[in-house]
Formats: sequence, structure tokens, C-alpha cells
Amino acid sequence: MSRPKSDTALPAISRRRFLGGSAAALGGLVVGFHIPFIGEAAAQGTASPEVNAWVVVRPDDTVVIRIARSEMGQGTLTGLAQLVAEELDCNWAKVTTEYPTPGQNLARKRVWGNFSTGGSRGIRESHDYVRKGGATARIMLVQAAADQWKVPAAECRAADSVITHVPSGRTTTYGKVAQAAAKLAPPASVALKDPKDWKLAGKRLARLDTVDKTTGAQIYGMDLKLPGMLNAAIKDCPVFGGKIKSFNAAAIDKRPGVKKVVQVGDSAVAVIADTWWRAKTALDALPIEWDNGPNAKVSSASIAQVLKAGLDAKDAVVGNENGDARKAIASAARKVEAVYSYPFQNHATMETMNATAIWTPERCEVWTPTQNGEATLAATAEASGLPIAKCEVYKLHLGGGFGRRGATQDWVRQVVAIAKQMPGTPIKMIWSREEDMLHGRYHPITQCKLTAGLDAQGNVTALHMRISGQSIVAGIAPQSIRDGKDPAVFQGLNPPGPEASIGYSFPNLLIDHAMRNPHVPPGFWRGVNLNQNTIYLECFIDEVAHATKQDPLALRRKLMAEHPRHLAVLNAVAERVGWGKPAPKGIFRGLAQTMGFGSYVAACAEVSVSDEGVLKVHRIVAATDPGHAVNPQQIEAQIEGSFVFGLSAALYGECTVKDGRMEQENFNTYQVMKLDEMPKVEAIVMPSGGFWGGVGEPTIAVAAPAVLNAVFAATGKRIRDLPLKHHSLKKA
Repeated sequence: MSRPKSDTALPAISRRRFLGGSAAALGGLVVGFHIPFIGEAAAQGTASPEVNAWVVVRPDDTVVIRIARSEMGQGTLTGLAQLVAEELDCNWAKVTTEYPTPGQNLARKRVWGNFSTGGSRGIRESHDYVRKGGATARIMLVQAAADQWKVPAAECRAADSVITHVPSGRTTTYGKVAQAAAKLAPPASVALKDPKDWKLAGKRLARLDTVDKTTGAQIYGMDLKLPGMLNAAIKDCPVFGGKIKSFNAAAIDKRPGVKKVVQVGDSAVAVIADTWWRAKTALDALPIEWDNGPNAKVSSASIAQVLKAGLDAKDAVVGNENGDARKAIASAARKVEAVYSYPFQNHATMETMNATAIWTPERCEVWTPTQNGEATLAATAEASGLPIAKCEVYKLHLGGGFGRRGATQDWVRQVVAIAKQMPGTPIKMIWSREEDMLHGRYHPITQCKLTAGLDAQGNVTALHMRISGQSIVAGIAPQSIRDGKDPAVFQGLNPPGPEASIGYSFPNLLIDHAMRNPHVPPGFWRGVNLNQNTIYLECFIDEVAHATKQDPLALRRKLMAEHPRHLAVLNAVAERVGWGKPAPKGIFRGLAQTMGFGSYVAACAEVSVSDEGVLKVHRIVAATDPGHAVNPQQIEAQIEGSFVFGLSAALYGECTVKDGRMEQENFNTYQVMKLDEMPKVEAIVMPSGGFWGGVGEPTIAVAAPAVLNAVFAATGKRIRDLPLKHHSLKKA
């Protein structure tokens, strides 16, 4: 892998300020930036193969599209390339991609914009400027051809990387005029195509990364090899907040292949060896004494008690409110109340945390799979003790991310700290599966108390939702907490708007949060807080429907009259599944809907429960309105994958704490769905236009509540805490 070089000076910026900004961006706080297309191509000089920062055209007409966001299996690489290629009017068969580096991005005044890939933002927050990059390059290529022919550019047309002078029929290709185009001044403004005129975007094109992944040619972080490279295994104190008391390096330093035993910070030890297995087995044999610190007696039960107390505490911040819910509930003819809970969960990416680093007193370079190259660069600079201008990060495809490889860059700091102790030697550090499971950044743990007030006719007059539990932002970017409020806690429960808004109208509503942060570090786990909030609300709506003897769909329709986009996806699912008509014998149905990450989603699950209590999820019908569909095939794949993720969490996903540490250390105790458990998924992609939503995360949120509501229909049992593996599903 080549290392791009740049002599352009980096702008002055502190590591702390840059890292904080990058973490905040991933956490849901938008950081504004300008994309300076104008002048970028000309600034590169005559030797540059660029037409502009987004597009390189080689003499053989190969088009290289630069992608700033990360590819972790979700298809962003192909989707963004489609958008650029659409406006470029190039030959899709000759498109390839490459990642620019975060160092290059800073050197060029962030021409590629935001490198963060999380919150289903990869396409929805960059579609406009990447399309402008493609359109700008097309105009410059056409102008270069027109200049050579000495004709007006308005007489020329571009299609499939060929430029035609319409009156004369003369043609040339992008590759033949690219060098000339790169010298031109970009247009001051460009018009983008109407999506109804798209020829590449919006189509079911094959992914650009499929072949390399299928043949094994794709290089992931764990595959990387550099000349003279050594390998490192690491072990951190198993109790969060603990430290190293002592270790005996002499006990293993004579083992085959071992080069060095090093301390990393105050809580971890690493062994460097010629192979990773030798490093890992030597580390397993290393005598280590831990100081487990103040959290050594914390357990799941003690954490649950703290959260339970928060359900009725006075110290709560309001996320959404209208009317006077407390007063309306106090005077209601009837109340319905329930308490739900949601556990810690691990990202459990198939590729464990890993990175390769080379450190010298003059420069530090890191190769790693990352969801945020700029945050990785900031962490590299901070750990290396060098200015950002003397550091660089080379991003690789991710073997799973799900939020773990974004705002938190703990593994990057570790590998740099190790590399500093062997200057000039490439060090590849790989976490063992056990290390990865014990030192994740976990889905936040919460409980929720819901109370509905009803009038004499069974109409909902008020709803109070009290969430008690963990704040991700407080754990990752505490500077973003304002007046005790973490806005991310209220995903899916906000007032109507573009981000994760509630789909129901209540005369009186109060949704508040009592923040309770245990010592287990939280992280942005795919779907984030939308997951548990949708369970809480959608299962409780079902409870109210059954308590008032209303059809669950009919009640939702009544409450959603003022929310047409929420209602549209719900109606699409109900129509496809045949809600209101008898289900096949032994099959029971459950509904759920939500809005998150800019998109509207709904699902209906069809399940059966045997007399022995064995659950089988047979079919899920899911509808998604993302506004625009860049690649419907990828959206369908994301919906299907979301149900794998969401159902795994609902059925099995739980991390428990004993003596301050996580109990689950591998897939034998942290189970995921098997192939024969996967239901048939029918995806309805129904973009309504006018907005851009994400697709990688929102559908996860409706998986569990749809199944839980169907389980109630099948058994009469209301499950209010997950995972389902803890519950007997024999009919009540």
C-alpha cells in the first residue's frame, strides 16, 4: 500500500480541539464545514492527474472516485460512487475508488468534508457536495474538449465518459482531455440533476467491493503486512477503572519469538513478538497482578438498583413535552403503567480491534479500520506526542464497525504507545476476541417507566415516559452535555422534525431522563438509543391497545393522524402482510414503527410459539421511506442485515457485570442468530422524495418490538426486559 505524500502545510489546530470535534460529530452534533470546490483543481498544478478533488481520470478512461466515508459492509462506498458518477456522466464499468487520507484532507482545507461514518450519515449528509464534485468535473472535462475543438461548450454533450460535439459528431474521451481539464478554473456554480432523471443513481447496481471480498483480495487491518513488521497482543485490566499492580516480564522473555514486554498506560500490558500467536500465548502466560480499583464489587444487580431509583427521582431533564401530562394522568379515569429495561450489549464485530503503527521522533503513521479517519488522526497525534502535521492515517475497509470504531479511538492510542517503545519498527496490534469482548464500548443500559392516562372512552389523554440510565454523550463527549441533557437519549421521541421524531400525537406528553452512568463505558451501538426507545414506546402502545380492547393498528392510526410519513410506512406494511385478515394457523403478528436517522420505518413480524415454548420468527415485512433511494438493492440488503442485528440483540444480546467486569468473553456466552433462525424478510422501499434519510440503522429499532408484540399475541405474555432467552414462552 502506497503512502501519499504532501508538502502542503497543515493548518494549525490543537489535538484536543480536533479530537473533541470529531467525537461530537459522530455523536449526533453536526459540525459545519465549507467544501471549497472553486480553485481546488487549479491549485494542484499541471502535474496532478486530478480533475478535481473527487475525480481522477486516467488516460485509459478509468475513473477513480475518492470516497471520504468508511466502508464497513453497509455499501456507502458504492452509493457515494454512484452519486458522483451520475453527475459525472461517466462509464460505470470503468469506475474504481480510493480513500483520501485525513492528513490530506486537513492539508487541503477539508476539501473532502467530514470523514465520520456513523449515524447512517454516510450518504445523507454528503450527497449534495459529492454530487457537486461530479458535476463540476463533468463541466470541466466538457470545457476542455470544447477548447481543443474551438467550439462552444454548450454544443457538447457527455455520456459514458465520451464527449460529443453535437453539430459535427466529433468525439473524444474523458481520459484524453483530463490533463487539460485539471488546469481549468472550476465553474462558480453547478446545477444538479433532478433525481427523476438519474441513470446510475437510484439503480440496483452491483457493489464495487463484492469481487475483492469474494476472492479474498480485499485487505483488512488484520491482513496488513509491512516490511520488518512485528506483532503485538495486549491485555487491559478486566475491571473498568482498574490498573496494573505488577507483572513479571522475566517469566516469558525467553519464549520463542518474544521481542519485548511493555506496559501501556497504567492499566495494560502488551507483548511484542515475531508472530501474533506467539505474542498472544506469551501474554497468556505472563504473571500479572491487577489493582481492580473502586469498581471491583459492582454487579448487574447493583446497577439495576441505581437505575430503578431513577424512575421516580426528581432530577430529570425534559426531552419532549406538551400540555401537562402529570396533571392529566392524576385526573385520568384510568391509568396503564409498565416498566421496561434494556441491557448492555457488545458490538462484537467479526474483525476485532486492530491497527498497525510506525513511530519515529519525526513522524507517526497508522493503518487501521476506522469509522472516523479524522478522529483517528487526532488520537494518533495525541498518543505520539507529535503535531498533526507529522502524523498520517491510512484507512482500510472495516470488518464490521456498528459504531465501535468511531468516536472512541482507544485501540489507536494503544498501538501508538506500543510502537513508541520500538521506534522505526512497524507494530501490528490485534486484540484477542476475549479482549474485544471485555473492553468494548457498550450499548447503554436503561430502564423506562411509562404511564398513560385514559378517559372513560379509552382514549389516551396523556403519556409520561421516564427514562433512567446511561448517557453515551456524557461518556464520550461530556463537553456536549448542556444543562444536564443528552439529546441523543431521546432518539425517536423528539417533537416532529428531521431527526428521530415521535410518530404519535398526545394531548399531554412528558418524556424525561434521569441520567445514571455506571462505570461500564458506553458507545454508539448501531441504532443507538432509537433501539430501546422504540421497544419502550411501541410495546407500550400495544399494551394500551389491548388494555382498551382496540386493534393495535387502529390505535396507531388514530394517534398518527398528524404524522403522514410515519403512517404511510405503517400502512404499507399492514397492507402487504394482510393485517385484519386471519393469519395462517398458529401464526401471530406484531407491529412496530419509528422514525430515526432521517428515515421512516415500520415492520410486522409473524411468529409462532410451540407448546414447549419454542419461538420461531417466520416472516418480517418491513417498509422504509428514506426520501431518496440511491441503490435499492443495497437498501434491501441493509434492511435484511438490520433484522439479523436487531433480532440477535432481542433473542440473545446481553452483557452482564460481575465483580466489576463483563462476564461474556466470546461467542459461546454472547450468542448471535444462526442461519436457520433467520426469518424471511420482505423489504418495501418507498422513497417519497424531498429529504435524505439513512438506511443502515433505523430498521434495527423495529425488529425487537415487532417480535415482542407478536409474542404477546401468541402467548398472552408481555416481555418487558431482554433478551428473550431468559423468558419462558409457554402460553400463559
